[in-house]
Amino acid sequence: MRITIDPGLRQECPRTALACVTADVATQASPAELVAELRAREQSVLALPNPSSVFSEPQIQATREAYKALGKDPARYRGSAEALLRRVVQGKGLPLINNVVDIINLVSVESLLPLGLYDLERVRATIVFRAGRAGETYKGIGKYALNLEGLPVFCDELGPFGSPTSDSERTMVTAAAKKILLVVISFGGAQGIERWTARAADLLARYASASHVESTAAR
Repeated sequence: MRITIDPGLRQECPRTALACVTADVATQASPAELVAELRAREQSVLALPNPSSVFSEPQIQATREAYKALGKDPARYRGSAEALLRRVVQGKGLPLINNVVDIINLVSVESLLPLGLYDLERVRATIVFRAGRAGETYKGIGKYALNLEGLPVFCDELGPFGSPTSDSERTMVTAAAKKILLVVISFGGAQGIERWTARAADLLARYASASHVESTAAR
């Protein structure tokens, strides 16, 4: 699996870095141990003297600045890490979807970085990370059609299928998914990003019986 970063996006957001993991997985309900890790992470955020201070962290701010550079309002279109953390701070908790999705959400709130997650059987050929164009839309997971103009998006030969805000229904990971791609997205540089692909790979091995795990960096 090869992912490239479009030169136009790189020009507007020069510190963009992506790190990817592919794996064969067994998708099912999350075991109690994984749920406990999710709840422990929620409590660690809520135990901060000011839980809302997480929104001032450099990783969250870098995503917001990237959206501004691409012409998208980050108060209306939030990166997924910020959106998940807002749920936690508001006392709503992290959702439970399935073990693979829940792992990615856990790594996102730990790293403060957006993560993309895709069913590889629904992705076609080479992937490009670029800015969305006028008129481009897709149906986001649990959402209406998402206006992709100005959003950073992952695209294959069929068009856009994912973004740091919301991935598409076309490539979402359901109980039928057997091979997945996850992408850690940093707009603040590559430093430390491999820590999070390693964390995701470890969790996938423990809670999703992952095999044939491979990690790569986008160029």
